[in-house]
Amino acid sequence: MTEEPIIGYCVKCKTKREMQDPQALYLENGTPATKGTCPVCGVGMFRMGRTPAHDDLPPYEPPPKDGRLVIVESPAKARTVGRFLGKEYTVRASVGHVRDLLRSKLSVDVDDDFKPRYRIPNEKREVVKELKQEVKRAAEVYLATDPDREGEAIAWHLMAAAGITKDQARRVVFHEITKDAIEHAFSQPSEINMDLVNAQQARRILDRLVGYQISPLLWERVRNRLTAGRVQSVAVRLIVEREREIQDFVPQEYWSIEAELTKQADLRRKKPRTFTAKLYRIRGQEVDLKNQADAQAVVDELESAVYVIANIKRGTRRRRPSPPYTTSTMQQEASRRLGFTARRTMAVAQQLYMGLPIGEEGEVGLITYMRTDSTNVAEVAQEEARKYIGERFGQKFLPAKPPKYKTKAKGAQEAHEAIRPTSVFREPEAIKKYLTRDQYRLYNLIWQRFVASQMSPAVMNTVSLDIAGVPQAELVDGQVPESSLTEITYHFRASGSNVKFPGFLVVYEEAKDEDAEPSEEEAGRIFPPLVDKEVLALLRLMPEQHFTQPPPRYSEATLVRTLEEYGIGRPSTYAPIITTIQNRGYVVREGSRLYPTETGFLVNDILVKHFPDILDYGFTARMEEELDRIATGERDWVSVLREFYGPFSETLKRAEQEMEYLNLGDEPTGEMCELCGHPLIVKWGRYGKFIACSNYPACRNTKSFYVSLGIKCPECGGELAERRTRRGRIFYGCLNYPECEFTTWDKPLPTPCPQCGGLLTEGRKGMAKCLSCGEEIELEELPLEEPAEVEA
Repeated sequence: MTEEPIIGYCVKCKTKREMQDPQALYLENGTPATKGTCPVCGVGMFRMGRTPAHDDLPPYEPPPKDGRLVIVESPAKARTVGRFLGKEYTVRASVGHVRDLLRSKLSVDVDDDFKPRYRIPNEKREVVKELKQEVKRAAEVYLATDPDREGEAIAWHLMAAAGITKDQARRVVFHEITKDAIEHAFSQPSEINMDLVNAQQARRILDRLVGYQISPLLWERVRNRLTAGRVQSVAVRLIVEREREIQDFVPQEYWSIEAELTKQADLRRKKPRTFTAKLYRIRGQEVDLKNQADAQAVVDELESAVYVIANIKRGTRRRRPSPPYTTSTMQQEASRRLGFTARRTMAVAQQLYMGLPIGEEGEVGLITYMRTDSTNVAEVAQEEARKYIGERFGQKFLPAKPPKYKTKAKGAQEAHEAIRPTSVFREPEAIKKYLTRDQYRLYNLIWQRFVASQMSPAVMNTVSLDIAGVPQAELVDGQVPESSLTEITYHFRASGSNVKFPGFLVVYEEAKDEDAEPSEEEAGRIFPPLVDKEVLALLRLMPEQHFTQPPPRYSEATLVRTLEEYGIGRPSTYAPIITTIQNRGYVVREGSRLYPTETGFLVNDILVKHFPDILDYGFTARMEEELDRIATGERDWVSVLREFYGPFSETLKRAEQEMEYLNLGDEPTGEMCELCGHPLIVKWGRYGKFIACSNYPACRNTKSFYVSLGIKCPECGGELAERRTRRGRIFYGCLNYPECEFTTWDKPLPTPCPQCGGLLTEGRKGMAKCLSCGEEIELEELPLEEPAEVEA
């Protein structure tokens, strides 16, 4: 070894000294270095870089890379995949994303082609460090993230964060975690699809541009903690506008009439076989009975009418099965049948996909990938299903050819598969003991839907009766003339069906939409033997009052369906959208329905006014289509962002100049806290206004916010006030609650009822109604003088 001295820095002596016993070496990555000790204090010294001492060392040879590393997103998936691959592969989990935009900044350079600035989050640094160590030892790194845009983007970020080279990287994609699917995927690895990565990047940057540039404006002009989002705000708008439709809806009265009929011969029976028929048309026109008087006039004439069968139509109808689930239809059906939220559905589906221990089989994925908008089914899966159906139900339950379903969703990824069991021979009941209750119920739903989708249609026997109610005035010598059966005065109709061949119904029947109109054809309805021109006996007429109903509020299921119909969002975004708008306090879920809060109304109105394009349903859907075109390589992602950002930045500038300052911050009430004596203030919370002590957190006294009406309570003489439910709906109640529980949805009026002196409220449009005697009076006839409202 050369005698030339080697100088290093001693951290204890804080000065440079000649190393004692210097030893040349190479670091793990090939960088030359020298280590030794300080001749004064004996502390170890270290110096980077090549020195003459390295001349006597053999050339650096990197350690051999012979390992096979597989990176997936979750530990559960890692366990399942690792079991199928064997000991030749090392399987690690990234636990989701390993890089993201900075949380505290926009992190997008709009002047440099929207270049994003990514960083490794603090909570992922240890994960990335461990992955880097594994990557150094691996000759091949298989990126086995999910088969969608987000999975492709995670794989791309992993390459950058963990130092994976192009020579090492192998992209593998599988839609089900089974031995055959994994072996097939690993036998034909590919490169990362940058079109999919860029589509995901563009979505992330679009959302960041909107959220991080509109939200601060809301903080400044309205109040803190408000947020806006490119898709979430559109979902809130749907819910707010539906609520306003309901609030503005004026019910219209109408009447229907049904007749209970039987055969003349059955009148002698103790229990005649009866059926009902509904009045369908009057003199060829649709029934339009606006009030009881109109209905009674018809009933009076029908009481003495003769009822004759004008036509009997018998036939059969084929009822085809529904296609296998997409993400949207699975979320809708799980909501209707199981009462699951979209988030709960996706969490359970993720568990079924990632793999669960199933007895001697070990861990196995039970369903295919659960984020999809395609109804395609792999041929091998169809062949297996046909084999199962033939063995289990018989050949007559098999269609001649495997069915093909057309996807209805806009921009559906047809290369993907529908959600299905990885094997139909893995029957739900057989594996029930290995699953949680939620896992079993969702798996059973997916299994039934898929098996049914591959079966023969059901065949239904149908009967439709046209019945003429012939008034006495039309009879000729007591007989019904032929003309009365062709030009029917009172046309009744009844229809029914029963199953001739069950087909797919032996396995599964789709639940009816909760908001669907009832079918006129009554399933399972059986009529007595009837013939054309047979005279029937009337048992009774049943007039019934109805009122038109407002459009129903959205449930999570119907909101997902509407988002899909508009082309807003994609399978991976439905559940996060619904979760976000509830977490932000813009929407609350009551029972199965979604209600906008006071905050939701406020933020929506401001955004619609100042950012009409961003909140436009069609605009949002077109942006989704542009992202789809980026994913297929038809568009350049920077160009799409540039086309969006030009008009958006101009709108943003206008909003900065024109948006009003509402400053909905804390307001004094003029009252003192009864617990600690500090002033009470009006604050804005997640669901709207509330009253709290200014001495928070030392004093946590809070009250509901109300607006006093200056009207006496009809039950206890206390004061009535306008209040809001948790979901933001206005109601009116007594301030002496809970001692007095008087409440009403209708706004009280200061003028007493002229008939009984009771409390009047705003009733139907233009009318006032007394809560005591029920008297209705036109508002114009009342000398109303609104009292000054007092906020408290």
